[in-house]
Amino acid sequence: MRTLFPELEPYRTFRLRVSALHEIHVEEAGNPRGVPVIFFHGGPGAGISPIHRRFFDPAFWRVVLFDQRGSGKSTPLGELSENTTWDLVADTERIREHLGIERWLAFGGSWGSTLALAYAETHPERVTGLILRGIFLGRRSEIDWTFVDGLRRLYPEAWDEFVSTLSQREKGGVVYAYHRRLISADPAVRREAALAWNLWEERASRLVAKPEPPKTEDLDREIALARIEAHYFVNDSFLQPGDQLLRNVERFGSSPGVIVQGRYDMVCPAVSAWELHRAWPASRLEIVPAAGHAADEPGITDALVRATEEFKTRA
Repeated sequence: MRTLFPELEPYRTFRLRVSALHEIHVEEAGNPRGVPVIFFHGGPGAGISPIHRRFFDPAFWRVVLFDQRGSGKSTPLGELSENTTWDLVADTERIREHLGIERWLAFGGSWGSTLALAYAETHPERVTGLILRGIFLGRRSEIDWTFVDGLRRLYPEAWDEFVSTLSQREKGGVVYAYHRRLISADPAVRREAALAWNLWEERASRLVAKPEPPKTEDLDREIALARIEAHYFVNDSFLQPGDQLLRNVERFGSSPGVIVQGRYDMVCPAVSAWELHRAWPASRLEIVPAAGHAADEPGITDALVRATEEFKTRA
């Protein structure tokens, strides 16, 4: 079974002004003369972390990672204005042009798979292939699974805790109720809502949940993550109705891809990965039998590292 490559520090970091409001944090790691790959983090709003550099052989790949608008080290942290899927797609192109990269491999998991697909469909000529994990297609049915009547059937005790602060009326629209709290002018209200939101998702993210309370120094990022997720979810991820991402797969459909999916992924159930694979004949779907959603579960890590190694022979 493959494991992560050794810990790796970026050889370059920089900030890129993408609008009058937003400035994003960008990192490059691995081989400066290597084959380029762009990493899309999840959330939306989660930001990048050191583990993300370690899915790639540093002797071969030139790994480009960035904190999406409002996330991680990008500023302003937690900002919702000028923060849509298509702003992030445009930012990705700005990074590519800034670095002088002609084409690159796209790698993303969870929300990162959504953004990678949106980018590939908008700029198919810039993508050599895709490695995707835990597929999320930005559909209302997927949001309803998590926040209406799916996960609550599997985690009833956690659900009751999650909605315990909501009124009976608010329980009829949980995402909207939390969104109102997360954009509240009261910092205490935002903090309480963010911690509850993130705990609910974390409990469902692994085959065996081990949620830990956030570290004090990470509270601002915890709040930013929840705010941005709710912002995207109440806006249907800024996608057109009717399965926009599935409908437009043909735009990059000849590009090769690997889809890695945990069989027991409770956050992004396997049906979305299966539907994407059926719409994309050039893809290979690997369902990991004993795994949930998180990229650092052993079976998921193994499949992702093998996928990056497989693409070395295609590059």
